[in-house]
Amino acid sequence: MALTADRQALIWKTLNETRGKIEPSEYKNYIFGIMFYKFLSEKAQLWLDEMLRGEKWADIWAQDPEKAKNFMQSRLGYVIEPGDMFSDWKEAINTDKFNIMMVKDALTRFDNGVSPEAKSDYAGIFSDIDLGSSRLGANAQTRAATMMDWINLMDEIELDTDADVLGDLYEYLIGMFAANSGAKAGEFYTPHQVSDVMARILTAGRENQESYTLYDPTMGSGSLLITTASYMKNAGVQGAIKYYGQELITTTYNLARMNLMMHGVEYNDINLRNSDTLAGDWPDGTVDGVDSPRMFDAVMANPPYSQKWDSENREDDPRFKFGVAPKGKADYAFLLHGLYHLNNNGRMAIVLPHGILFRGAAEGRIRQALLENRNISAVIGLPANIFTNTSIPTIIMVLEKNRATDDVLFIDASKGFEKQKNSNKLRQEDIEKIVDTYLKREDVEKYAHVATMDEIRENDFNLNIPRYVDTFEEEEPIDLVKVNQDIVSVEADIKKEEAELLELVNQLAVNDDSKAVIDSLKSLLSGGNHE
Repeated sequence: MALTADRQALIWKTLNETRGKIEPSEYKNYIFGIMFYKFLSEKAQLWLDEMLRGEKWADIWAQDPEKAKNFMQSRLGYVIEPGDMFSDWKEAINTDKFNIMMVKDALTRFDNGVSPEAKSDYAGIFSDIDLGSSRLGANAQTRAATMMDWINLMDEIELDTDADVLGDLYEYLIGMFAANSGAKAGEFYTPHQVSDVMARILTAGRENQESYTLYDPTMGSGSLLITTASYMKNAGVQGAIKYYGQELITTTYNLARMNLMMHGVEYNDINLRNSDTLAGDWPDGTVDGVDSPRMFDAVMANPPYSQKWDSENREDDPRFKFGVAPKGKADYAFLLHGLYHLNNNGRMAIVLPHGILFRGAAEGRIRQALLENRNISAVIGLPANIFTNTSIPTIIMVLEKNRATDDVLFIDASKGFEKQKNSNKLRQEDIEKIVDTYLKREDVEKYAHVATMDEIRENDFNLNIPRYVDTFEEEEPIDLVKVNQDIVSVEADIKKEEAELLELVNQLAVNDDSKAVIDSLKSLLSGGNHE
């Protein structure tokens, strides 16, 4: 079953009513954390019900805690001890035995019980749940009351165990929190419509591959990874698709880990790192002086735009062989990092500001090198104001490692959108048109053009879209005769209305007080001021 829009809106309304004074950007950490713990707890309980066949988890644990711990770790990668299940919290609430330490102790034990193989997937994943924060209440009692409200709320949100339904809700809530968290929200969220365009382009013609590796070096909440994988035939097959990603902000990194697992991705298919992509390369890079980077089938990214970065002493970094991006604008640094990790038959899609298409100096030299090396396949102009953290128009650039041709497809999709309250949104027909145009790779009047390298050289390797796609709409010629006729007609109507009003004024009763005013009005309406 799908989660209906009405159901989504009701859940968001209910969540908002329990937020109190906590800002949305902070509130999401508690809500997603509790939701994820409930998900892991119910997953563990379902597995235990199947494995124990009537025996109680508490009894198994009492017999040999270490053996019981290893038993659950070997399959799930984590351990939830008896008494620490989400259902145990709920029962404690119902019997007036709940206190805030139950949650704190359970989360501590969970963290300590993660298997060594799953450390990168689960360790510290609940670190953003600050149970001592005064935002929850002035003392332990009021904080416990707040936590009980949230646990009850999560319990009331009855979710199908289908990962698609749970994942859809999670993605919906991520989007809603992003829309309500201010400018910084863009650090963790890419609108689903943009993700969809990128995913369909990345997987086009490759949907049936038995195995596939995905990499997002600025993954945010992980939505680009999830959406791209959803178009692969083996998306739900354990081991078929491997997810790789890096994220600098720890809170967002935790969000991404939760997001992938809430979408049904097994922990041993997830390889995410909490690190600075530009400062340190993926750890499989240079080993003992030998460059042996990990390569991926698809690379996708929506990095922070024109961010400052440490560009010093980067000339020998193999990622930046085409040039070093200026320290005030890391756009090409992110692009080159992603391209470097793309395998020979891979495809890359990255969202960037328009400035990368025409800025000169170091960026101009990098752009020319990429073009002459046949790496740039397409440039797609998106509408303005479709991201939560910026109103500027952006582009999707599509790149490949080894192309047979050197032409570049330009698509101007900036005018196809639906206007919403505070933003613009790509409609389904807009998405279809972009993807269809990309796949056909043909000229479309006032929308797309396949530019030859000769054209691009003539433009000094400037890729500004209006140089290649003419979207100018000629205005209808002005019919001066018709305009003059309209003026004559309007003047005739004015004279007629004035005459009728003058007749009404002549019928007014006049006394000494009003005579001067009425005489003045008659003079005005008699036409003396019209020449």
